[in-house]
Amino acid sequence: MTGQWIRGPIGPDADRRVTVADCRTVLVMVPHPAAGIRLVSDVVPLLRNDSRVQVVFSVTDTGRWWQGTEEYVQRQGGVVVPWQQAAQHDFDLVLAAAYNDLDQARGPVLLLPHGAGHLASRKFSRHAGSNAVPHRGLSRESLTRRGRVLPAAIGLTHDDEWDALRSSCPEASHTGVVVGDICLDRMVASLPLRGDYRAALGVPDGARLVTVSSTWAPDSTFGRRFSLCRTLLDELPDDRVALVLHPNVWTVHGRWQIQAWLYDCMAAGLLVIPPEEGWRATMIASDYVLGDHGSTTQYAAAVGRSVALASFPEDNVRAGSLADAVRSRFPRLDLDLPIAPQLLPIRAADRLSGLVSSRPGTAAATLRATMYRLMDLSEPVHRAITAPVPPPAPVRLEQT
Repeated sequence: MTGQWIRGPIGPDADRRVTVADCRTVLVMVPHPAAGIRLVSDVVPLLRNDSRVQVVFSVTDTGRWWQGTEEYVQRQGGVVVPWQQAAQHDFDLVLAAAYNDLDQARGPVLLLPHGAGHLASRKFSRHAGSNAVPHRGLSRESLTRRGRVLPAAIGLTHDDEWDALRSSCPEASHTGVVVGDICLDRMVASLPLRGDYRAALGVPDGARLVTVSSTWAPDSTFGRRFSLCRTLLDELPDDRVALVLHPNVWTVHGRWQIQAWLYDCMAAGLLVIPPEEGWRATMIASDYVLGDHGSTTQYAAAVGRSVALASFPEDNVRAGSLADAVRSRFPRLDLDLPIAPQLLPIRAADRLSGLVSSRPGTAAATLRATMYRLMDLSEPVHRAITAPVPPPAPVRLEQT
């Protein structure tokens, strides 16, 4: 939202407008849908049931260039503050799941990843290209401006990230808090609901669910192997096939275009999972996940799914990354041969959960404690809950 400031629960004379007074104010920064989805789905719910806290949302300067960001935020039903107004207000807590526009935020920033950890799977930055110096992530360029450390706290998923932070930006090392991975924790808590998720997807008893998982960019599964879903539908008529696409695929190409590209596949039964939610439940429900170097494939492996690689950018994956761990543990599909026979020998390898998080099951409690510490507010007496993920609801084919 841009333009005129709003008369919301912050700003001049807010005390004369509000009904519930004296709240700590929390800003949720949304520079793109992927960041917003992580915060809205997993982090903001930890602030429920507390009348001392008021949450507002804002699409940052970066978000104005990503199609669909404003619409996603508006659908959440919260107060949406224009970024020009939000950047002039001192908040008690700022939640961020990306580096974009952190220097404009006013208030203690809690920085979290919007995928599986802060450390880069790619060897080179998307912006700098192969002429850049490879880095692990958590770089000084991302975390500081003019010598000032931007986050007040960085929620790290693993002790390895703290080592990387100390190495790449030692002046920010005091902000690191190893919280674990709340996305993984919720998936693990959801494993007993696998049967419910399969029922929600319409997977019959005795049938297999094969899910295609794709990050974004031309070297992704969807970019390199566009026809894979069609092949699976033809080869596996008695099973079910699902597709999980990174939110940026939806943002850049648009919902209409994705459904237009996949129209025949959806008519033949392809289960297309929307970007906001449902991908985690689908991974849990799956028998096989055919993926790439993206986070969704890594999470599927972390909860014990049988994974195979349909695409992998060999020349641009950082050694020692989570993507590299997936490459070393799981087989590569030969897409010049029939796929169905290649599924039979695929088995779940050792779970990657220990590489994704070094604090299993603790993220909800530690994240909430960190947020309340930054707000200088006592925690609620009720415990922080690691909630199971909602059941999946595939995109309905629009008949046009």
